[in-house]
Amino acid sequence: VLGNFHDIQIPEHERDYLLAILAEHVFEGPWLKILVSVDAAIVLSGAVLTSFVGVTGLIRRMTLDRCLPQFLLRTNRRGTSHWIILTFLILCISIVLATGGELLSLAGVYTLSFLSVMCLFAMGNMLLKVRRGRLRRDYYASWPIVIAAFFATIIGIVGNIAMKPRNFLFFMYYFVPTVLTVIVMLKREDLLKIPLYGLNEAVKKINLWNQKIGDAIRGKIDEINAQAVVFFTRGDSAENLNKVMLYVMENETTNRVIIIHVYDEEKNIPENLKKDVDYLDKIYPEIKMDLVLRQGTFGPKLVDTLSRELQVPENYMFIGHPGHDFPHNIADLGGVRLII
Repeated sequence: VLGNFHDIQIPEHERDYLLAILAEHVFEGPWLKILVSVDAAIVLSGAVLTSFVGVTGLIRRMTLDRCLPQFLLRTNRRGTSHWIILTFLILCISIVLATGGELLSLAGVYTLSFLSVMCLFAMGNMLLKVRRGRLRRDYYASWPIVIAAFFATIIGIVGNIAMKPRNFLFFMYYFVPTVLTVIVMLKREDLLKIPLYGLNEAVKKINLWNQKIGDAIRGKIDEINAQAVVFFTRGDSAENLNKVMLYVMENETTNRVIIIHVYDEEKNIPENLKKDVDYLDKIYPEIKMDLVLRQGTFGPKLVDTLSRELQVPENYMFIGHPGHDFPHNIADLGGVRLII
């Protein structure tokens, strides 16, 4: 088509609609131009709806992992996460307004976002190779391939920034507040302790108000720590259970750990398991440890049942590294995390 219509003069202001303009010149009348435009609108509508579905799932999972404010999990009577949808809609409208609706700027921001995600994929693959090298996986990428992909995405990011630095500025307008929000959510317990300390020092003479404000902040901290976590043990030694406690203290905000051992027959329950749990419970007085013995077969169904019975979300349940004869994929366990 371009070869046959090389002599067509297209005004500058119509070059964003090049395909529709060429369609109009193919046949007499505007019907093909309208058809192409409607087809493009349908395709773009599908892409927008797909993005809303993907973002809803992503933000919901990040909120479940305490990376974003919990109000985003609220659903309406239809069961949809309306706060997530509305927030994403506002962000989309704001970036269109910020760029003035300029297609090249919007495309540039999208390109930087996409390349950044691809870069994080490569970094995640490297971390898995270093920290979880024995983990079973369906697909394998060698170190040279991963490193080449990582530097290729870095070069792509740098090149796009060099071509149009203004797009990077738009990107940072949204990237920086997002990262700050996640950091605040992850460190909110420490941040809440700062005003607690300041209030205790500043209003010592106003005991009544000092006590009320301090109790409110401590209550919020206790609310954060009230969520229990679960570790499924195969009868690990006290050394491995101690690693679990060290992980929980360094990475989780909780004051209760439930150790669950799933057995098929009572005679197979490790003799020293209860003693080891009681011993560690005394060593870590700030965290309460409970032992639960459950008869059955460990798998997705049992994980789901225990999650509902103990009121502990599946992404707050942990396991150790499974053996090669483990019959399930980690993904089948509904969000259970591998920590040792």
